[in-house]
Amino acid sequence: MLTYNDLVDDMASGCKPRTDWRIGIEYERFGYDVKTGAPLPYESIRALLLAYAARTGWEVQYEGRNPIGLMQNGQTVTLEPGGQIEYSGSPLPDLAAVQREGNAYLKHMDDAAAALGIGFMPVGFPPTWKRTDIHWMPKPRYAIMRPYMETVGSMGVDMMSRTCGAQINVDFSSEADMIKKFRVALALQPVVIALMANSRMVEGRDSGFASYRAHIWTDTDNARSGFLPFVFADDMSFARYVDYALSVPMYFVRRDGQYINAAGQSFLDFMAGQLPALPGEYPMMGDWHDHLTTLFPDVRLKKYLELRGPDSHTPDMVYAMAGFWTGLIYSDDVLDEAAALVESFPALIAADIRTNVARDGLATKLPGTKWADLCALAGDILPLAEKGLQQDRGLLLPFWAKLEESCPARRKQAV
Repeated sequence: MLTYNDLVDDMASGCKPRTDWRIGIEYERFGYDVKTGAPLPYESIRALLLAYAARTGWEVQYEGRNPIGLMQNGQTVTLEPGGQIEYSGSPLPDLAAVQREGNAYLKHMDDAAAALGIGFMPVGFPPTWKRTDIHWMPKPRYAIMRPYMETVGSMGVDMMSRTCGAQINVDFSSEADMIKKFRVALALQPVVIALMANSRMVEGRDSGFASYRAHIWTDTDNARSGFLPFVFADDMSFARYVDYALSVPMYFVRRDGQYINAAGQSFLDFMAGQLPALPGEYPMMGDWHDHLTTLFPDVRLKKYLELRGPDSHTPDMVYAMAGFWTGLIYSDDVLDEAAALVESFPALIAADIRTNVARDGLATKLPGTKWADLCALAGDILPLAEKGLQQDRGLLLPFWAKLEESCPARRKQAV
């Protein structure tokens, strides 16, 4: 029988020595019909998955008779609810390997798509599509999530069907290391959200938000998304995150290849054998792992940290994001410097910044801190990331270009 301590120990088992630290990226894009500009129905995406597999030898993943993903050597391609195509790279030891692997995927996928009359939009939100334009993917998980989303927030359906993001996954060596990295990543998520803001247009109109996708997360399901103030509390720990995860209502349980609707029910009740969807049954560790995937904060803890804030963007910006976080988080000295900066503004201020960055981007004001706005903070943080990257500093050039374009007062001085 699964116990509370089992859940805590499972998370703690993610601690790794530095020699085993890896970098993983995830990258979502919208596919569209190049003749009409319309989003793709499942039949077109099905053809694309099979064509990619035929070109590359990747294994096709099915739910029932429906191809719903691809897999090879730790890399996966999966389908988001509205047909967004998500690439997850394998955990790799350095950024050069991440780029090589990612670029190989992009070339094969783009070539397969072009042969079928399909193009890709690397944006956080489709600029013209309406909700009614979207084709929902035939995945039972989404059939459970969609009606529940409509009861807990005004924009959950849009999050599922009309957003694309990019993220990096990073490792930690101990609970203390996890906490430090979690705090830095959560507090500085607005910097990357602003630098990669790529979703202003909504249904053909200016939304007024630098990142409409970031705005969507403010009213998707506040029980499972957004900013986590407790990360900055003195009692932050693996156990504290488990407490948070246990407080979040469930979506489903998988049994014998089927999804059982448990939306709104309690994992604690499940552990007590009192889950209404499965009375008398108890969870396995796989059920806990499934539950953790249904939490959507800007930084998510599993056996590693997922840094999930920014909009999808062009590949060079996604690699810049990977370089930014790797430089800050995988150098002990730089991480300590970043942590000292983060400590200068409390959790409540950090939460306000996260709310405001969706609208104001790099112009977001930072009252109560030593920085006037996110432009100024980004101008101080980017050199730290460069310091941590050393030979990979060139990856950050797209971020510097964005800063120079948006914040002329903070232009990087030529060396």
